[in-house]
Amino acid sequence: MDNPLSYLSEQLNQWRQEGTYQRLRVLQSESAAHSRFDGKEVINLASNNYLGLTTHPKLREAALEAVRKFGVGSGAVRTISGTMSLHLELEERIAAFKHAKACVVFQSGFAANAGTVAAILGPEDHIISDELNHASIIDGCRLSRAKIHVFPHKDTLAAGNILTELDRAAGRKLLISDGVFSMDGDIGPLPGLTAAAEKHGAIMMVDDAHSSGVLGRNGRGTIDHFGLHGRVQVQVGTLSKAIGVLGGYVCGSRDLIEFLYHRARPFLFSTSHPPAVAAACLAAFDVLEQEPERIQNLWNNTKYFKAGLTSSGFDTGMSETPITPVIVGEPKLAHELSRLLFEEGVLATGIGFPTVPKGKARVRTIVTATHTQEELDRALEAFRRIGKRLGLV
Repeated sequence: MDNPLSYLSEQLNQWRQEGTYQRLRVLQSESAAHSRFDGKEVINLASNNYLGLTTHPKLREAALEAVRKFGVGSGAVRTISGTMSLHLELEERIAAFKHAKACVVFQSGFAANAGTVAAILGPEDHIISDELNHASIIDGCRLSRAKIHVFPHKDTLAAGNILTELDRAAGRKLLISDGVFSMDGDIGPLPGLTAAAEKHGAIMMVDDAHSSGVLGRNGRGTIDHFGLHGRVQVQVGTLSKAIGVLGGYVCGSRDLIEFLYHRARPFLFSTSHPPAVAAACLAAFDVLEQEPERIQNLWNNTKYFKAGLTSSGFDTGMSETPITPVIVGEPKLAHELSRLLFEEGVLATGIGFPTVPKGKARVRTIVTATHTQEELDRALEAFRRIGKRLGLV
């Protein structure tokens, strides 16, 4: 009998022939600036652990204490019996941190984006979305069945023109953008987009996943960075990146959060966070308030590493943040650069289409607050050697 899934094998073989097949690298140590993958010690430039909180003593102790007190799991979804006092404490803490009225925590940033957009809009509504928005936003748009209007990357004029065309259209309008774009590391033009949303009565939504803990006072994100408090109705963030643990969240009005309690499917149908996760996240927000030097170290390392790449002749695109791509063009070349870097003791992941546009394949790097200058120098030297070998510089 023929295998009905044989087409999957054919696609995998095609990726192998094209040099774009990726094998999962296995982390065999703590996720830190220097880690062990596949039995090799490497400088880790591939994690979202911006502030090094995955190994912070306060987070470790908070997680262990929560396990001792509450066990390892909640036992249910939030709406049945899985809402623990730790969950409510975390949501209140995040809302206060983000200067919002209320907050709801999801199992991931992906679930927060997709679940929220799908919950608050329907087929009669309209979504105006940046062409480079995260996949979770795209999936949420599709799940909502709303009419989707895509504008060129960071083009506030185009977004405004779409809203103008929709002024007489039935249904609600949602204007949505990443705060920091995950593949290019550039910052969304939120002041202009927010003004456009206000002019046309649209809901403004920002995904702050890669700016939480990175931009704004004590890492409050792009809304704080631009001084837009009270003007963005839906703020999405993550607990899996700079916070160092796991999860996502949505901040907004009390009515928005209550509505999501009732209609956001990932919230309704997923078991709530284990106590250790919620407690470690709470400890992370203490660290953000008490150790602002971590964010300063992150930016010092970012400027140093970015300057080293650009002075060596690498194309770092539009990056304005710790996300610094090295754009090489073709996926096969990006994966070869990544493979050779790993051999030299540097982990940086090759990324190609469909994650990024065709012709824009890259190796994406992210420095952290805990990288030493010596580690960054070694990584830069590896980039230079291999870049020359591959004809990139």
